[in-house]
Amino acid sequence: SRKHESEADHMGIMMMAKAGYDPAEAPRFWGRFATMTAGEKPPEFLSTHPSHSTRINGLSAILPNAQQLQRVAQQQGKRPACNP
Repeated sequence: SRKHESEADHMGIMMMAKAGYDPAEAPRFWGRFATMTAGEKPPEFLSTHPSHSTRINGLSAILPNAQQLQRVAQQQGKRPACNP
């Protein structure tokens, strides 16, 4: 359901922050994904998943909390080395 998907987004951004990853990347990812799949999704009320904009808005709303978790993780030495 959309509720479960939103809950998974919330849990995911918090876990990535606790691991030291940049949580700001989550809403940026959905922005890129929305651009790539423009026009290919049914209206949100017909879907089991939230729309891209709903996901971006939800993730952006909790981003300050996630960024605080990332700061704590980095103070603990958690600094993932990711190469694009």
